[in-house]
Amino acid sequence: IERIAAHDAWVLITGEPGSGKEVAARYLHGKSARRDRPFVELNLAALPAQDMATQLFGAERDGEITAGAFEQAAGGSLFLDQIGDLDLAAQTRLLAGLEDGQYLRVGGKSPIAFDVRILTATHLDPERAIAEGRLREDLYYRLNVVTLAIPALRAHREDVPELVSFYVDWMVEKERLPYRRFTTGALNVLRNHDWPGNIRELKNTVQHLLILARGEEVT
Repeated sequence: IERIAAHDAWVLITGEPGSGKEVAARYLHGKSARRDRPFVELNLAALPAQDMATQLFGAERDGEITAGAFEQAAGGSLFLDQIGDLDLAAQTRLLAGLEDGQYLRVGGKSPIAFDVRILTATHLDPERAIAEGRLREDLYYRLNVVTLAIPALRAHREDVPELVSFYVDWMVEKERLPYRRFTTGALNVLRNHDWPGNIRELKNTVQHLLILARGEEVT
């Protein structure tokens, strides 16, 4: 990530749900030359299709301007999460803006040039999504200048004890949960778990155990 951050290339981040794609995007921005400019995140899967263009490009209505994500991220990084969930019509409009280096607000008449670093993420297999018609191939190749693949937690089990320690300390400080020590046996059980929900599942498990376990140790 630090090597990629040293350049201004656009990045496609892939990985399973809960593996840490947003954390990677924020870390990449924080290590880049754009670190002092905005980091704007847009979760495309959570937006209604009819609002997508306004959220991305902004709008002009009756002389009033609503800034979209491109405008909010000016000079910084724009993180488009779940790019594979963007409907095809919005993908077409996004591609046109990316290729021209400018966008048009909804209801606007004058194109606006942009200077943002585009970071995108998907939990889908991009090639499969293209084959299924869910992702435009030309948009994929426009966004995929550099691919950053975030591994599943089961692929780096040796990090589980350190992650558990981090989340214990974080929840004791931030959420005022009681401190409990995880025994070696407990850490071994967690290390050997497959973690289908990845780091998000691990975080929730630690929280669950701090709330419901009895005594000062999790055994």
